[in-house]
Amino acid sequence: MTETPPAQASRNGGLALAVICVAQLMVILDATVVNVALPSIRDDLDFSLDNLTWVVTAYSLAFGGLLLFGGRTGDLFGRRRMFMIGIGLFAGASLVGGFANSETMLIIARAAQGAGGAIAAPTALALLATTFTEPGARSRAFGVFAAMGASGGALGLLLGGVLTDYASWRWALFISAPIGALVLFLTPRVLNESQGSGKKLDLPGALTVTAGMSTLVYGLTKASSDGWGSTTTVVTLAIAAALLVAFGLIEHFSTHPLMPFRIFSNRNRTGAYLIMLFLAAAMFTTFYFMAQFQQNVHGWSPFHTGLGFLPMPVTIMFMSIVVVRRLIPTLGIRPFLTAGPILAIAAMVAMSHLDASSSYWPFLGSLLLLGVGMGCSFVPLTMTAVNGVAPHETGLASALLNTGQQVGGAIGLAAFGTVFAHASADRATELGARAATAAGQADVFVTGQQHAFQAAIVAAALALIASIALIRVNKVAPPAAAAPATAPVMAE
Repeated sequence: MTETPPAQASRNGGLALAVICVAQLMVILDATVVNVALPSIRDDLDFSLDNLTWVVTAYSLAFGGLLLFGGRTGDLFGRRRMFMIGIGLFAGASLVGGFANSETMLIIARAAQGAGGAIAAPTALALLATTFTEPGARSRAFGVFAAMGASGGALGLLLGGVLTDYASWRWALFISAPIGALVLFLTPRVLNESQGSGKKLDLPGALTVTAGMSTLVYGLTKASSDGWGSTTTVVTLAIAAALLVAFGLIEHFSTHPLMPFRIFSNRNRTGAYLIMLFLAAAMFTTFYFMAQFQQNVHGWSPFHTGLGFLPMPVTIMFMSIVVVRRLIPTLGIRPFLTAGPILAIAAMVAMSHLDASSSYWPFLGSLLLLGVGMGCSFVPLTMTAVNGVAPHETGLASALLNTGQQVGGAIGLAAFGTVFAHASADRATELGARAATAAGQADVFVTGQQHAFQAAIVAAALALIASIALIRVNKVAPPAAAAPATAPVMAE
């Protein structure tokens, strides 16, 4: 395989970074931009409570399920080409979603958005990794990129709140169309194409892993409404397990696997993927429940809810760009990947104690804890994931990191949503007729939320365990841009 030489990868480094980061921000932002608009969407399209979660989950699931496919297409057919295809699909689906007039139309549009994001996000990170190889420029680029990815979710809540309050929830989707068009206009002017390997795409593997992950999250979601012992839940989870096992077998025997298992031979990269998986489960839970907490319990408007989350992305960006990026060359990776999960645990504990009488300040404190934790984690995770990867596999390495984030978020939302549903139902039974009053409904929601965050503590703790047990690398180096296709995945 022949790669574009690093020095020629971009015709304008600053504008190239802006294009890549805006695309990343747009894709991540849309994972949560509708969260704060969910009550308005429910009223406007007459959504059932069971299906409302799918407005969020359909996006995350399609994104996570197709990321391996999307990342590999960039490696095989050219990263710039696939990046533009992904952005085009994403922007088009956003426009369709904005015009949705039914549950089905909106959910399908959100899934199509996720599919576009699944192609654009890993190719964006792969383009970044092979474009910026000079240490100083690389450090700055990764700091900005990680900050966009980590803060995009919280910024989505703010943007969704502003648009929902002052225009309509539909503009939370419409807004991506002109942004996508601008990215498509600039991309061929600031980024050169990489030459694809032309190898055969592992379509059976892509279909199997996507079906397996989709069925898994569907089974977890049904568990929240039907119970873990229901036939639907048991059957769907069993089918998911069978599909994922089949995926493993397909990859083992494939001559051109979608996911070569050697990518996991390096413990540091595997640790980065697991940490991202567990932290995303906790973070997506925060966005989903806390946005509804402020509206349903405290009566905040969508705009004020989004504004209340603003300190979190500001903190993430400050930590990522100003603090962590500058300290990594001195302190290394490991201290930050230990501190991040610890702070996430503290944030989940704080959120599990919020109730109907809590003021904004405990809420703010928990957001700041999580923001500092995410700011400590995302830059070193991004750098570790592509550290030393041969150029022809940067798309795959990038895709796996994004897969951890999106699938972790989808599974976390489904699993902790199940905890929320059961705890809420039990509390409603205890309250009896009082559960129908405004105060009773707030009590029911708070009880469910507290149990969900108690469960999320476990996810953050697993991230800490993965960091301590697996992360050994302390300094990272640029990818071997000129390495041959037979080069090892990572040099220790």
